[in-house]
Amino acid sequence: MRTFEDIAHLQQAVGTHLGYSEWHTITQEQINTFARATGDHQWIHVDPVEASTGPFGTTIAHGYLTLSLVPQLIWEIYDVKGVKMGVNYGAEKLRFPAPVPVDSKVRAGVELLSVVPAGGGHKVNALVILEREGGDKPVCVVETVSMLA
Repeated sequence: MRTFEDIAHLQQAVGTHLGYSEWHTITQEQINTFARATGDHQWIHVDPVEASTGPFGTTIAHGYLTLSLVPQLIWEIYDVKGVKMGVNYGAEKLRFPAPVPVDSKVRAGVELLSVVPAGGGHKVNALVILEREGGDKPVCVVETVSMLA
């Protein structure tokens, strides 16, 4: 975990790679819970028997499940002292270049793109790349936009 003393120190890190999160295993239970929460019960996610004969040979995580891990993983990578609140503001770009087979381990890396004053706080843009252990392509690439106050 990289800790910044304040927003000014975070601003000095713009253009740098801030580090990597820990590896996290995506389980079938997690996939099933996400399916129940979102109503997305497509067989490729929740039916191991049918998915075993599908294009990936097993179930895969929902793309949006992978995306939903981003806030947790980012906060494993860096922290800013004195910030009372951080909220997700949106995303500029989002892609899922490769699937996440069940029981895969994923982690995030973060490159800080910008930190600018906005709305009584600071708008932070970061390029977040999630990779799968042993994979040759990222599983999620997103430019996140957060507000820190």
